[in-house]
Amino acid sequence: MSSYRVAQVTTAGGPFGLVEREVPQPGPRQVRIAVDACGICHSDTLFVNAGLPGVTFPEVPGHEIAGRVEALGEGIEDWGYQVGDRVAVGWFGGSCGHCTSCRKGDFITCANLKVPGWAYDGGFGEKVIAPVDALARIPDALSAADAGPMACAGVTTYNGLRRSSAHPGDLVAVLGIGGLGHLGVQYAATMGFETVAIARGPEKADFAKQLGAHHYVDSTSGTPVGEALQSLGGASVVLATAGNSQAIAATVDGLAPRGELVVIGADPEPLGISPVQLLMSGRIARGHPSGTSQDVQDTMEFSALHNIRPMTETVPLDDAQAAYQKMLSGAARFRMVLTNG
Repeated sequence: MSSYRVAQVTTAGGPFGLVEREVPQPGPRQVRIAVDACGICHSDTLFVNAGLPGVTFPEVPGHEIAGRVEALGEGIEDWGYQVGDRVAVGWFGGSCGHCTSCRKGDFITCANLKVPGWAYDGGFGEKVIAPVDALARIPDALSAADAGPMACAGVTTYNGLRRSSAHPGDLVAVLGIGGLGHLGVQYAATMGFETVAIARGPEKADFAKQLGAHHYVDSTSGTPVGEALQSLGGASVVLATAGNSQAIAATVDGLAPRGELVVIGADPEPLGISPVQLLMSGRIARGHPSGTSQDVQDTMEFSALHNIRPMTETVPLDDAQAAYQKMLSGAARFRMVLTNG
């Protein structure tokens, strides 16, 4: 096969179109991946709409990639990859290795982070070239459609919890039970936390309990979310997956002394937290980025071990435009995934 297809947009905010391209060869420290599945993340809008500096067109997004190694570049013998190996690539699509963060070993905050769909063509296609340090091995127990979302949505929630200050038995709240939060609740419960799910509407209580939540807080009930959390003893950690600054800020008063707000839901609006809310009880508010390729691999292995899976809807690459629009509309439950073959 001398050509392959990608779904691309040619102008900011434009529609997706399928085009044929010549199959590229991987360069030094790169591999070519035959893409089996690629999740559609809300963050893809940043690239499609040119919401980040340096986005160029035509644009091929996609940073929840799962596939098979198809060709190897030079200089990667020590990495141990072979043609046919199943691999995933997420938001972490490689690092520069020489910036201050990389020299400190903090690769996910690399100043020159190579996000697929930004630094190079993403996974909305049949093939992708990726740096070898971006690869995470997919466990046999995970399908490609499950592994793809784990490389972004999964690792962000899993890593956000395991790198938090919470210990097993602590009260941990997950704000939002959508594309990120439905995984966050499963991880929190499995990690041994007394888990609270926070969402809008009483009808979501049963779903929250099915995910493993021990408590459910309806943010529309009239009782302030902070008060509801305090009635349970106060949260050691709130994992804020909802992209709503007002909803995130409403959880701060529910933190226990020295409690930690871990923000992973993106919203350009200011949070609206007062210094007094943090100072008097020694609370912490911090952002949490995704995770390295090793973090992605850890996430997938933990998920396979404990039978945790994302809720997905698979759509063929040919229908990329419809799938992207369904993600935007919020009608998807919960991760849209493009598939090949």
